[in-house]
Amino acid sequence: MADPRVLHVITDPRARGAQRLAHDLHGELRRRGQPSTLAALHPHPDADPATAAAVPVLGPSRHHPATLRALRRAAARADVVVAHGSSTLQACALGLFAARTPFVYVNIGDPRHWTATPLRRLRVGAFLHRAAAVAAISPHAAEVLRTRFRLPARRLRTLPNARPADRFRPAADPADRAAARTALGLPADAPLIAWVGALSPEKRPDLALAAHALLPADVHLALAGEGPLRAALARGPRTHLLGPLADPAPLYRAADLLLLTSDSEGVPGVLIEAALAAVPAVATDVGWVSDVVRPGEGGLLVPPGDPAALAAALRTLLAADRTRYAAAARAHALAHFDLAPVATAWQHLLREVARPR
Repeated sequence: MADPRVLHVITDPRARGAQRLAHDLHGELRRRGQPSTLAALHPHPDADPATAAAVPVLGPSRHHPATLRALRRAAARADVVVAHGSSTLQACALGLFAARTPFVYVNIGDPRHWTATPLRRLRVGAFLHRAAAVAAISPHAAEVLRTRFRLPARRLRTLPNARPADRFRPAADPADRAAARTALGLPADAPLIAWVGALSPEKRPDLALAAHALLPADVHLALAGEGPLRAALARGPRTHLLGPLADPAPLYRAADLLLLTSDSEGVPGVLIEAALAAVPAVATDVGWVSDVVRPGEGGLLVPPGDPAALAAALRTLLAADRTRYAAAARAHALAHFDLAPVATAWQHLLREVARPR
């Protein structure tokens, strides 16, 4: 039996968050010979031109009538649609209503955060019940979806967030690390903390700066990302604003630690990427971050919104022998978040729910 034709729908062409998983899964399915296409609901001014050129845009905005009509036409050429992230849920639930092509929704974030009001819970629940299946990236998320929205257990799947392990190799030796730092314009031998993400309120880059200010004077902080808070972030002699990186892997090879300061997360891809690169992390204990960072093994977790606690955890790891933390982080990521076995599980689900040809 031929593998089903898959249409991946993302919010916009940027390769971040839910979109990153979609890009990677789409590429891996194509590598295996499965028909797979990728489309974005709408354009975005911050999208990398090379990435955006390879992703067709369906319309002017996520829920515009022209976007929904284009989505329905694209879905008719597929056997199953995969909707990646919350913005695509409503589009697929409306645009594919009564269509022959089923859709699978991928829940990336913490639904308790983005359905905080009763009205929003009711609306999202109605959209979720239109999906042929809902994929959660953590067993804890699957349980929240089951109880919060009364989704039948048979419609829920746990399919982890994942990254290709070979893309995020650890630094081979000190010379490799120094070369990565030089290429990024970072100091060759100072302790270096990396922060990677959207410069947006829920990611709390301000906490990264506040925690950094409490660290010894030789510690440097490199922030990679773009977003509305960039203009408000102060650049200093020990603070490096790198902007968006098309490939964050060199920054992981350059870094001693990764810092995550978010108020809300699901299972963050940046933690998986850093762990694959054998970089221990200090992270806020939100969502299902602990699926990736096991406290005391691959890093340390602290309560959200507390720069002093973040700084204390960073000082602890900077002073420790990080070899043990690095090895544990990488081993755990390889065992649970490598894209290859996750893509195989996805293929099983897609065969199960696809419309027959």
